[in-house]
Amino acid sequence: MTIDVASQDARLEALCALARGTRDFMDAVTLTEVGEDEIAAVAAELAALTARLRAASRETPQPLEIGADGTVRHLGNAVTGAANPHALPLVVERDPEGGVRADIAFRALHEGPPSAVHGGISAMILDHLLGQAVAAAGMGGLTGTLTVRYRATVPYGRPLVATAEHSRSEGRKSWADGRIALPDGTVLVEATGLFITPSAWIGRRLP
Repeated sequence: MTIDVASQDARLEALCALARGTRDFMDAVTLTEVGEDEIAAVAAELAALTARLRAASRETPQPLEIGADGTVRHLGNAVTGAANPHALPLVVERDPEGGVRADIAFRALHEGPPSAVHGGISAMILDHLLGQAVAAAGMGGLTGTLTVRYRATVPYGRPLVATAEHSRSEGRKSWADGRIALPDGTVLVEATGLFITPSAWIGRRLP
């Protein structure tokens, strides 16, 4: 069977655009001050739109795949997935000297304590960055333990930077350290993670 790559890419781009619009909608829901009648009217329209999308649906999110340019993408991922409205989405870059980094801009819908990001959201971001750091070192694995230290509240609506690096490996075990900081380097949250390489992964080429 011949796969129409151009058509598939166009559909995925449309899906990513829909996810971007959905994030904007989620932000609007979080911050709206419109009246009760308008809220009810929007909710009715949203229900109709939801029904249209459910007319044809899949059982799982968009899978991890290799793009046409050879890069690995996971559009359904909860942290990096451009087609997942829940995702920021986080764009992770590899540092030529080792490790990974990502610019972050949390939104109001990520609030936990008043005016600050929920600690679980910070932990999720760091868990992902640590795993990416381990993968960048060629030692991909799944999270075994995650230790998070909250040094200060994490603000939303301000530019932040997340970084992580692989620290050591012993057999199938690998460790990484990471943090979320202000642009001036002030660390707000830091974490250490232990990642276990499943036996089925051993010998596979990592992205």
